[in-house]
Amino acid sequence: MHCPNCKGRNIGKIGNQQYYCWNCFIELSLLGEVMDLHQVEPDGSLSSLNDLFTEDERKANW
Repeated sequence: MHCPNCKGRNIGKIGNQQYYCWNCFIELSLLGEVMDLHQVEPDGSLSSLNDLFTEDERKANW
């Protein structure tokens, strides 16, 4: 899998169907074949980044 934001492959698993990109520090949740992208805020909350990418860009590429 690669990160749709930075195109890197430095992805770690942090939970069931949840991953983290160590290059650009975003959280990826896999919903079927499509990733749900979030930025982790300083207070620990998540802000959605889905509106920045098309659904095709968010498809998981294994």
